[in-house]
Amino acid sequence: MRARIYQPTKSAMQSGQANTRLWILEFEPEKQKKNDKLLGWVSFDDMRSQVKLRFRNKEEAITYAERNKIPYGLSEPKIRQRRPKSYADNFRFDSAN
Repeated sequence: MRARIYQPTKSAMQSGQANTRLWILEFEPEKQKKNDKLLGWVSFDDMRSQVKLRFRNKEEAITYAERNKIPYGLSEPKIRQRRPKSYADNFRFDSAN
């Protein structure tokens, strides 16, 4: 069973960086989901796909995976470049909004 180590991105409803500092080790599902035709529910036979382990940094997650002999894939986060902008820049005459 392969695992994925990544740092989650913020949701569309977030303006801050909460819950994006931790690293997550998550197992990839081995089997496909099953649809129950009677009730319309979706079920899993694989319990590991429901497990998410949280770590303070990337090195702790990698160490855990290597110590427990879990094959893993590492997804590095994209660094977002922010340009400092003041409130007065919204009303500049020479800018085209």
